[in-house]
Amino acid sequence: MAGIRDATAIVGIGQTPFARRLDEDERTLACRAVLAALDDAGIAPGEVDALASFTMEETDEVELAKAVGFGDLTFFSKVGYGGGGSCATVAHLATAIASGQATVGVAWRSRKRGSGPRPWTNTTVQLPTPAQWTRPFGLLRPADEIAMLTRRYMHEYGATRDHLFNVALACRNRANQNPAAVMYDRPLTREMYMTSRWISEPLCLFDNCLETDGALACVVVSSERARDCARKPVYVHSAAQGLPAQHHGMVNYWNDDPLTGPAWTAARHLWKHADFTPEDVDVAQIYDAFSALIPLSLEGYGFCGRGEGGAFTEQGALEIGGRLPVNTGGGGLSEAYVHGFNLITEGVKQLRGTSTAQVPGAATCLVTAGEGVPTSALLLTNRS
Repeated sequence: MAGIRDATAIVGIGQTPFARRLDEDERTLACRAVLAALDDAGIAPGEVDALASFTMEETDEVELAKAVGFGDLTFFSKVGYGGGGSCATVAHLATAIASGQATVGVAWRSRKRGSGPRPWTNTTVQLPTPAQWTRPFGLLRPADEIAMLTRRYMHEYGATRDHLFNVALACRNRANQNPAAVMYDRPLTREMYMTSRWISEPLCLFDNCLETDGALACVVVSSERARDCARKPVYVHSAAQGLPAQHHGMVNYWNDDPLTGPAWTAARHLWKHADFTPEDVDVAQIYDAFSALIPLSLEGYGFCGRGEGGAFTEQGALEIGGRLPVNTGGGGLSEAYVHGFNLITEGVKQLRGTSTAQVPGAATCLVTAGEGVPTSALLLTNRS
């Protein structure tokens, strides 16, 4: 990964509207997001020769290439584990371009989670082996699995619902500044949070991500070419994936410490190949399918010590002007949940200086993928 340091840049981003229900199918949404990203970069579709997306992506490379009008493709990949794959799609493209396998890469995610089915509701297929240890015992949904980790975290380190509220509030406050966010015109108060219904105790309604239809995409090229593109380049400084030993998705049953999830593995590799440290990060886009993932990730990526993630959220630390502004578009909790890809595009906006909740002078940004599953992360910078 040292070979990709600042060798490539994100030069185009695009997205569709976000909503609980959109009429268009996932392939059409994917095409719209990709075309918007290419237009943003000033690059013609026929120049694209690399693609990366998720194994859970329903729109395959062949259909997208034909519909959008790509040229010959010389690199294409898919990354597993749902939201854990978001940042890895960009990392794969950066590696392919830096090594000469391709010149123009597109990563995307299109999803109809708001109006579509939930993956865990299909009871006609045999349970995968990990789920045989959870679902028969009542952990039916990701929310149930993360709720168990959250309860353990509260018990061991004294984290409270007020700490989780701090996370939810910071994301909602940023969404209230973002006209594209699903929760743009819906403020959140402490009373609303504390009196809301349980989804899986101790996680209430506002601790859970939105159910959203929508699509996003980004364009990656070499740093040399990026200088001639239409938009200010955002450089891929470092990238990492993380799958810890003896991992068991979401619940970490077999780990020595279930609260040290994949973020810890990814972080060691991410910082090893970076020229800066957590203290130098101006803004972070941290995967927030559930509010509890943010304090766990703050610890994993080195912003605070073990057990200190809850306390880190106090005194407005996650807000604009705080110690570490997070999820400045609203994140999965309040902008849209599209497997975390909107965190990548928001990171680009921050470093371009075009975010609806701009951090003054932001030059470095951490973007993370799903914690609790095999994950990935990016360090972005606007300085080459």
